[in-house]
Amino acid sequence: MTERIVVVGHGMAAVRLVEELVARGVHRTGHITVLGEEPHPPYNRILLSAVLEGTHRPEAITLRSPEWYAEHGVELRLGTRVVDVHREAREVELADRQLVPYDRLVLATGSIPTLPPIRGLVRVDGQLHEKVHAFRSLDDCARLERAVPSARRAVVVGGGLLGLQVARALSVRGVETEIVEGAEHLLRSHVDEKSGAILRRSLTRLGTTVYTGARAVRLTDDGLRLDNGYTLDSDLIVLTAGGRPSINLARRAGLSTRRGVVVEDTLASVDDERIHAIGDCAEHDGRTTGFVPPAWEQAEILADRLAGGSANYDGHRLVARLRATGLDVAVLGDPDLTTGPAPEGAEVVEVANPIAGSRRRLVIRDGVVVAATLVGDLSRIGLITQAFDRGTVLGDHEPGALLMGYAAGPSPDQAAQALPDDAEVCACAGVSAGRIRACTSVEEARETTRATTGCGGCASVVRTLIENGLRAVPS
Repeated sequence: MTERIVVVGHGMAAVRLVEELVARGVHRTGHITVLGEEPHPPYNRILLSAVLEGTHRPEAITLRSPEWYAEHGVELRLGTRVVDVHREAREVELADRQLVPYDRLVLATGSIPTLPPIRGLVRVDGQLHEKVHAFRSLDDCARLERAVPSARRAVVVGGGLLGLQVARALSVRGVETEIVEGAEHLLRSHVDEKSGAILRRSLTRLGTTVYTGARAVRLTDDGLRLDNGYTLDSDLIVLTAGGRPSINLARRAGLSTRRGVVVEDTLASVDDERIHAIGDCAEHDGRTTGFVPPAWEQAEILADRLAGGSANYDGHRLVARLRATGLDVAVLGDPDLTTGPAPEGAEVVEVANPIAGSRRRLVIRDGVVVAATLVGDLSRIGLITQAFDRGTVLGDHEPGALLMGYAAGPSPDQAAQALPDDAEVCACAGVSAGRIRACTSVEEARETTRATTGCGGCASVVRTLIENGLRAVPS
């Protein structure tokens, strides 16, 4: 009997799942249906800020075209909203009351924005004030893009990864930009106070004013009022703070939910082994991630199980990257370890240059890297990620050697050439240097390995490896 797999959502986790199912031949033995609420083909949300910045065209961030789905016999329905899951009948109900049967259901519904408690954001008719913009979707990005040419000043509410990306994109476009962050430092959920201070100084040098420890409370005709008494004049207000996993569908279906849809190591719901959840909406071991690398790892593991394998998800691989012009940040490991002091039994090894705007920090336990923070200098990210993923036991002097940047060693090109074939280059897709060297073009690497299609932070290393590989081939 042909197994019917229905995927609700068509974001980055869903695309990766379908790619992995196709790679395993599941599309030939079963029927795969993808139900996407947005009218656009699936795209890379991380690169929306690059579209706003003007370095990428909207079509360049498309992950897979409708033609690709059709070529592989995968049914892709765009502009389709799922309103209910009927578990006993094994059907999902669409907004038009059509029923789609399933044998396996995958919830990849992502996250949804939440409005911060700022009075005046919403007009009497229920619509956002014309100055106010969300930034979660391609349509949000297009609306903000249309407003940028006539804007002189902008305020970004939220100093997280997305807020910093949007702020840099607006600044690059010539808009005078300010960031308002309620926490005491930027990237509070990912880095500690010292790293946050370095980011603040870097943004100030790049022309962006940062207000931390302040909350926006009201939008008036005069501007955006803060709780510290300041009022910021602005033509644009961009909301990047506040979001939560989209779990209403799962909750209506009677599945266990906390912050996300509660899943086992198999990524199946704890209540129904035929329903799975991956990506932002999934909660495993009490944690939701919100990042691409764990979502893609979940997609690979679930594809293995749907193909008859026995892989389990252990949730260890937490990687966050910031993609923004002039700002470089990478964080590995549990946020409790990257944002606070080292726990008992662990040691911190750190190299910092606040004047140059860089700080590299490792948390070591029993000789193993259990967390890392790199701000302003990602020259060692490949080797550090490799040690982190493998749980490599380091010698007494090796943590310090891992942190030494190019100023004390080879150039970026030389360092890329020196990477061993098994060193990880793309943290999002888990791609090694050897797999990149086997490609003859960046396009081939993107297509066959998915490198550069996540946060984009590996693009320069990928390009260098391929160019050096081509030069090494005898003519």
